Amino acid sequence: MKHTYLPKLWFLLFLFICCSLSAAAQTGSISGRLLDDKNQPLPGVTVLVEGTQLGTSTNSEGSFLIQNVPAGAQTVVASFVGYTSKRLPVTVTAGQTVTIANTVLAENTTLLSEAVVVGYGVQRRQDVTGSISTVQSKDFVQGQVTNPEQLVQGKIAGVNVTTGGGAPGAGTTVRIRGNSSLNASNDPLFVIDGVPVDKGGISGASNPLTLINPNDIESVTVLKDASATAIYGSRASAGVILITTKRGVQGENLTVNLNSQTSVSRRANKYEVLGADEFRERIRANGNAGQIATLGAANTDWQGEIFRSAATFDNNVSLNGNVKNVPFRISYGNLNQQGIVITNKLQRHTGSISLTPVLLDGNLRIDVNAKGSRVDNRFIDNGQIGAAVLFDPTQPVRSPEAQFNPFGGYFQFLQANGNPRGLAPGNPVAALNNTNNVSVVDRFIGNVQLDYKLPFVPGLRANINLATDLSRGEGSTTINPQDFGNFNADPVTNPNRDPNLSGRYTQFQQDKDMRLLETYVAYAKDFSGTKFDILAGYSYQDFQDQGPNFLPLRFDRTTQVNPTERLTVPGFYSQLTLLSYFARTTLNVKDRYLLTATLRNDNTSRFAEETRSGYFPAVGLGWRLKGENFLANNATISELKLRAGWGQTGQQDVGGLYDFLPRYVIGNSAAQYQFGQNFITTARPSGYNRELQWETTTTLNAGLDWGILDNRISGTLDVYDRRTTDLLANVNVPAGANLTNQLNANIGSLRNRGIELGINAAPIQSEAFNWDVNFNVAYNTNEITDLGPQDANFQGFNVGGIPGGTGSNIQIQSVGFPINSFFVLQQVYNADGRPVEGLYVDRDGNGIINERDYYRYKQPNALTNLGFTSNMAYRDFSLSFVLRASLGNYVFNATAANLANYANATGSTGFLTNLPTDVRNTGFRTQQIFSDYYMENGSFLRGENITLGYNVGKVFREGSNLRLTAAVQNAFLVTKYSGLDPEIFGGIDNNFYPRARTFTFGINASF
Repeated sequence: MKHTYLPKLWFLLFLFICCSLSAAAQTGSISGRLLDDKNQPLPGVTVLVEGTQLGTSTNSEGSFLIQNVPAGAQTVVASFVGYTSKRLPVTVTAGQTVTIANTVLAENTTLLSEAVVVGYGVQRRQDVTGSISTVQSKDFVQGQVTNPEQLVQGKIAGVNVTTGGGAPGAGTTVRIRGNSSLNASNDPLFVIDGVPVDKGGISGASNPLTLINPNDIESVTVLKDASATAIYGSRASAGVILITTKRGVQGENLTVNLNSQTSVSRRANKYEVLGADEFRERIRANGNAGQIATLGAANTDWQGEIFRSAATFDNNVSLNGNVKNVPFRISYGNLNQQGIVITNKLQRHTGSISLTPVLLDGNLRIDVNAKGSRVDNRFIDNGQIGAAVLFDPTQPVRSPEAQFNPFGGYFQFLQANGNPRGLAPGNPVAALNNTNNVSVVDRFIGNVQLDYKLPFVPGLRANINLATDLSRGEGSTTINPQDFGNFNADPVTNPNRDPNLSGRYTQFQQDKDMRLLETYVAYAKDFSGTKFDILAGYSYQDFQDQGPNFLPLRFDRTTQVNPTERLTVPGFYSQLTLLSYFARTTLNVKDRYLLTATLRNDNTSRFAEETRSGYFPAVGLGWRLKGENFLANNATISELKLRAGWGQTGQQDVGGLYDFLPRYVIGNSAAQYQFGQNFITTARPSGYNRELQWETTTTLNAGLDWGILDNRISGTLDVYDRRTTDLLANVNVPAGANLTNQLNANIGSLRNRGIELGINAAPIQSEAFNWDVNFNVAYNTNEITDLGPQDANFQGFNVGGIPGGTGSNIQIQSVGFPINSFFVLQQVYNADGRPVEGLYVDRDGNGIINERDYYRYKQPNALTNLGFTSNMAYRDFSLSFVLRASLGNYVFNATAANLANYANATGSTGFLTNLPTDVRNTGFRTQQIFSDYYMENGSFLRGENITLGYNVGKVFREGSNLRLTAAVQNAFLVTKYSGLDPEIFGGIDNNFYPRARTFTFGINASF
């Protein structure tokens, strides 16, 4: 077949080559090297020829080369986040390379003139009108960091990061400016390299962000107010966190970076309980003869038996370079982390690749990012930590008697016939060793983004982003037949006590797929000192969640635990689709007067057609006073800008995906009908609310950015008022009004108000010694302002479940009070200050103590959060530390309330349980779980990290470098709280996995 178009293509290619050679004859090249104030090379510095699209980035040695620069006088602009930009005049000679002398960039702690990441693009820091904070990799929290969000703990005002305990990969709660909703999601939106990732978890991973390797992250930017977040619309009510990963730079030679850390972690604190000798003494004084007879002769520290010194090995390697002018970065990471509780561990393999070519004379920029990970977990049941607190310290871990062999030789409380004693706790060491709760989770996040500058309209560019986020989670829990808690002596199902017909095996599987298509066009124009930029785009995002369901089996993995259940059960499937249109306009008049206006229209499949569309506008204003004549030449004031913003964001992430839809759902095994010998699972109608609509958060924000003494001291100050209306909440439904007694509905409103202050300072800057500090403080108050029409006796919605009774709650949602206020009885004390058991204040004076005497007392959320970072460097040595403080948060000590009473220890004649030491203070014989005596001040000061570093310098060859570090995390904790740890999200301390104190030695080499 004759290809008639081939001659035309060859002609065009020849013409293109000729034009390129002609252009090359009129151009030259510029090279140079950029250093920091310690004469160390600065990699990744952006170097541009002013007024053109020509540019590159420095390599690992700080060197750069820009080719095809038009001959004549030019100005090279070098800029890097954290450093003051420099303009370097140079004269280019055609056909030659001109070399600029080594240039030093000075640190600029305020970053006001640098580019910052915002929604769908970047802006100069001085042009920003919203509340935005950025932390670069050089300022991240050091040491052994497993989850990305831990990198910025204590670094940003108004951003509170609370880990869910010390387990490897434990879930983390991030709150930006407090809670903006009652039952809908309060989690911020995470955007990784332009991909808004799935905020929900995946089965088998405690924290979905654990699947991201922190070593691959270059910067974290937090958008806090509506003026900054409204461009993301429906999922931005709780703020937005933009994560940018590392990538190759233009012109960089091949660089290999190795980072290896070895850590040892130990329990930093423990629950205080009675020792064996004191326990025996108190049982003999308070127990009966039968209980005294159960006392053993051992002295066992059960918490000491389940905790251990844990090792962690974290190794990462990355390659940066260019292949035919295509910058690339490839990385691999391996993390092997033991938990401080026996059998608990996490292993993670991660890999990433990024390609960032710039083609068509700089008009087409392509970003290709792919990140994959596999995480293998072995979990533990946190309830076994509580079991270790409770277990009788006078009993041994193992029993030497042969009759206990069915339980692996572990001591257990048994009846005379050798069967487990009813309601007796199991040996926690045995339970942990007999349970194998494992998972394997895979995740892939990838995107291809093309940004094309249309040559026929200067300033016009088009962008398209295609992305996916795929997660696969599966796992199982195998309980050994020797396990005390799953012993099966039923003569029908297990007549011969066959071990394979005891124990238990359960499994799970979940597949989650997210697909994204986003495209926008942007136009920028600069005329007579006024810069104008407009952007308009479209977004389609689809989430699918599916997988099978499995029935529980015995250890043989064949026999059902409940033989009457169906042999198969239906799987699950759900889909959520978001369709959006967005636009933004920015205006900069003479670098003094700034305007940002944003509008987003979101449509969600979670609501009915008539309510699924929501519009979210925002506007931000800025006035750079430093640009005015009366400050332009002021040597003291380096920067001064006033900001103000207003905007609305939406929320739709609550309940199920089809709560608006009348539907039938499959009943569970407890709701089967029997037909003869068969049990049939039925379909039943489900409750629904057709009127569900957007929850809307309106934010007012005013801010001040300032810098003095050439920005040696700089900072930001923000005040805000955030009000949420049409709250999405789970409410009670009158009998007969719907097909359920509870459903999700829009009710009421709440309000957050606060003030944030961030200060950066460089007290000392010299050739040998440098010292810079960061201080931030945030104050936030929260109040429920409306819960809709209610009964006259309505006090609020009870929440905050606690142990010690069926359906017991210790918190309440009430109008006029903070979210999750504690709802307790006021304890009466005797003359010695000792609580009087069972005696409470009759607050309504009716002579009896009932539900009308409960009162709202304190809140779990801190009123004030503070962070302080110090970085000192003397020649090749460095010392840094991070401190975090929380003030005004209260904790309900549920462990003491539930366990610190003699009835708990002597509730059975067949076994005894230990007591927390708080029983010494109260002498309570029975539980007093609603007493405000157990409400404790949870304010604290934590030494988050202390790191000592030494820069060895050149190794192997020129341009290589070796750095050694030693770090301790969770170095100390100062608090009045008597329990394990006051930093507990939700404020209820019960079976909490202790945070570890971790010592880390690290080696970082590049060559």
